[in-house]
Parts: sequence; C-alpha cells; structure tokens
Amino acid sequence: MTIQNLKTKNLILLEAISGSRAFGLATENSDTDIRGVYYLPKEDFFGLNYVPQVSNETNDITYYEIGRLVELLQKNNPNILEVLASPEDCILQKHPLMDLLKPEDFLSKLCKDTFAGYAVSQIRKAKGLNKKILNPMDKERKSVMDFCYVLQDQGSVPLKKWLREFSDGGQRGLAQEKCGLVSIEHTKGMFALFYDASGDLGYKGIIRHEEANQVSVSSVPKGEKPLAYLFCNLDAYSTYCKDYREYWKWVSERNEDRYNVNRNHGQNYDSKNMMHTIRLLQSCEQIFKTGSLNIRVDNRDELLDIKAGNRPYEAVMKKAEDLIRSIEHYHSVSALPEFPDTAKTTKILVEIREELYKNK
Repeated sequence: MTIQNLKTKNLILLEAISGSRAFGLATENSDTDIRGVYYLPKEDFFGLNYVPQVSNETNDITYYEIGRLVELLQKNNPNILEVLASPEDCILQKHPLMDLLKPEDFLSKLCKDTFAGYAVSQIRKAKGLNKKILNPMDKERKSVMDFCYVLQDQGSVPLKKWLREFSDGGQRGLAQEKCGLVSIEHTKGMFALFYDASGDLGYKGIIRHEEANQVSVSSVPKGEKPLAYLFCNLDAYSTYCKDYREYWKWVSERNEDRYNVNRNHGQNYDSKNMMHTIRLLQSCEQIFKTGSLNIRVDNRDELLDIKAGNRPYEAVMKKAEDLIRSIEHYHSVSALPEFPDTAKTTKILVEIREELYKNK
C-alpha cells in the first residue's frame, strides 16, 4: 500500500497540514508536513493485508488507518490528538464520517503522562545536551590509571605524576609495568604498591594494557616492603566511561546543521526542541484547564524567540518547570475522566467502518 494507492482508490478520510504550520509557528524555512487518515478496502481489512500506517520516505507525509488512529487516540497520543484537532484552515480534505470522532471524546487525565511525560523526557534530554555542549570530552580516552592516586603526607597525588617524579637514591621515575599491587583487607579500592626494578619477581604491573577496566593484583613475596599506598576510584572511572561512550555516540549521530545553529546562538540547548517542548506543556495545561485541545498557539513570538535561542537556558528551564507545576495543579482538579471511554469510541469506529463498507 502506497500513498498513491490510497489516493487512486479514494481511501483518504482526512488530510491535513500539520506541524509548525498547524501550530502557527511556521517561518519562511518551514517544511510542510501532512498527516491524514485512511481506511482499508474491506477485503484487506478482513483479510491478511492490514496496513496500519503509510508514509513517504522522509516521514513528512504520514497517513494512519482509521483503526490505528482510534487505537492511538484511546492512548492519548499527542501527535494523533493534534491531527484530530487540526485547525479548519489546515484541513485539505475531510470525509463527513470523520466528524463522528471528536477530540473531547478521547481527552482524559492520561494526557498528563503522554503530553507532560514526553515533555519531561525532552527536558532531561535538553539538560544532557547542555552538559555535553558545556563539557566536551577529549577524543583520547583516559585509562583506569588516570583515576589512581598515591597517598602522600596528608593528601594524595595522581599516580602518573607520582610515577614520573619518583626519586629515591639513584632511582629516578618508575615504570608501571614493574609495579605490583596487593589488595588491603576491609577497604575498597586501596592497595599496597610494591616495586621490582629488576623485573625478576613477576609483578603484573598496575594495568595489563591501556584498555584495562581495573588494576591488576600481583603475588608479592613475604617480607617485601610496600613503596606506597594507592587508591583506585573505580566508581569515578565507570562514570567517566559511560559519559565518554554517550558523548562520542552523540557526536557521531548529531545533526551538524542543527548543532551549529545551537552552538552559534550560544545558549547551549537544542532551541527548536525546547520550543516544541514548551508548546507541548502548554497544550497539556490547556487540556486540564479547559477540557479541550486547540493546537494553534497564542504566543507565537515567545515560542519563536525560544527557537531562535534568544532566551537563556535557565529562563527556558524555569518556564518549563512552572508549566509542570501548573499542570500538576489543574490535573488534580480536572473533571476529565481517568481514561478515555474505550467502549464508546470503539462503537464509533465500528459505525464508521459499517458505513464505509455498506455498499462495498
């Protein structure tokens, strides 16, 4: 099933302009997204050829089968509720049967999880991006030795510095490969450090190789005196490894054009994403305040200001947090049901199908 098939066979029930143009946030560079609804021919619906969704290659044109649409509406999916709430000036075509499906029949307190819950996940993502932009990581990966310290006097010094600067008699500098570590009982990450300049005692070194995830321990002959005591902060090393993987994965996958826009405005957050996050939170607040959904925004300038990166990161985050608090309040006093009436809306779906297939 293709979009052309849907149109050729006259299966389209609803076709509407969506996204920024429907929200009233379009600019001269905005794309035109299309969302719509179709139904399957009777033999495909009752047979083995059920197709729930049809999209073009870029996914900027997407149609949902009427049954899939109702299923997602019953789950209070924000994107699908917005399709049903398309402004009149964005509707390109609409079958009269689609008037039987009203947003108000689906709106429920579940919207707190679907609208605000998704928005909160985007805020966390924005905070993570903020951290990545402000704290770039060197491509050269640190080793576990960078998280080791030698106790000295009343403090400690980095292991690598201590090895490099060690001086005792004729001994100047130490090789990590000739060191031997022995765990100290009843401690975490503490080791006695021994050194064998001759290399005859078979010490395993502090690490076997640069990619090692922990230090090595060695068998040390009785009577040997430790040269120092070492602390290895494995918790910090594990956190670093996780951050390193996530950072360079983000670098490899990020949209460079969008990243450069964010970097150029200097606010250290994905401004387009945060604009839509604020918009989503405002829609959620409206649902619980009014019991209805109007997707055309009334604060276009403010939202486009956020998209342009003209608002400080802290100010955008505060606005989001204020909206979340407001949503919590209005949700607690809302008269909306806990969940959509699935029996009622399923009955409407059946009526629509029966009418569509009546003369087929």
